[in-house]
Amino acid sequence: MSVIKSALLGEAIGDALGVPVEFATREKLNKQPVTEMIGYGNHHMPKGVWSDDTSMTLATFDSLTKCQGVDYNDMANRFCDWLNYAMYTANDVLFDVGLTTKKALIKYYQTKDNAINCGGKGYYDNGNGSLMRMLPIGLYAYYKKLSDIEVFELVKNSSSITHGHEISIMGCYIYVNYLLNILNNYNKLDSYKRIKTLDYYRYFSEEAIKCYDRILKGNVNILSINDIKADGYIVSTLEAVLWSLLNTDSFKKAIIKAVNLGDDTDTVGAITGSIAGVIYGSNAIPKNWLKDLVNKEYLEEVSTDFENFIQNTKSIIR
Repeated sequence: MSVIKSALLGEAIGDALGVPVEFATREKLNKQPVTEMIGYGNHHMPKGVWSDDTSMTLATFDSLTKCQGVDYNDMANRFCDWLNYAMYTANDVLFDVGLTTKKALIKYYQTKDNAINCGGKGYYDNGNGSLMRMLPIGLYAYYKKLSDIEVFELVKNSSSITHGHEISIMGCYIYVNYLLNILNNYNKLDSYKRIKTLDYYRYFSEEAIKCYDRILKGNVNILSINDIKADGYIVSTLEAVLWSLLNTDSFKKAIIKAVNLGDDTDTVGAITGSIAGVIYGSNAIPKNWLKDLVNKEYLEEVSTDFENFIQNTKSIIR
């Protein structure tokens, strides 16, 4: 199984494990921790169903593949197909749509403005709705060997379809660079150390950078679990993902730790899974989790199509 496929399956598994307990408190999950796929929880979905995190990731993969490169309006159109027609969903049911994402896509759909102008730019628009779909962007940047400025522009524009504030863009930029380090065969701790050395002042204001001080100036991995939030704020989500990855030594342990932080369980689980799939590979993914994953064949098809595109075409940036 390719790294692309294991990353996408890792994301979908983390997502699906988190869906039934989204919004559950940490205290509740301490008493009844998630250790296997379950169903019919808070969203009343069958076992193994993944949510908007994986759906928007699939739409991004599909756009890159079908356009043979990057077309932000096409990405937005596919996001609207998901929002309006439940495309890219696990079971043809749309649920769990973030407010900032929904508002931006409605704006794009109604105005047909340039997609990168539609994302929210207010401080309270800094949810994790663009971070959760950055896996294809990171993989594209890696396989196309993009320069740092090209990576930044790609991250900024793709995030800005729904989340245009610099705090959101910076969180996505940190995630993508961490993923690039992993893909370049740095271990997970060295990959973390390397993202601390980047020149963020080249692209971001001091105010935005300060939001990420616990990641970039401190050591997020040594924080107590009580210091880690797993809410929908992008900074909290990124901290929770890195904390879960750096404090475990297997795919299964990373996902379980991430999901049982509570609150935004599907997104923290999905993003953790996307990186854990790369770190540990397909053989580390529990077979029973793969068996329970709904519409696994479609996930594999999308990843195979993207892999074929990467192997056979050159970048076309529109």
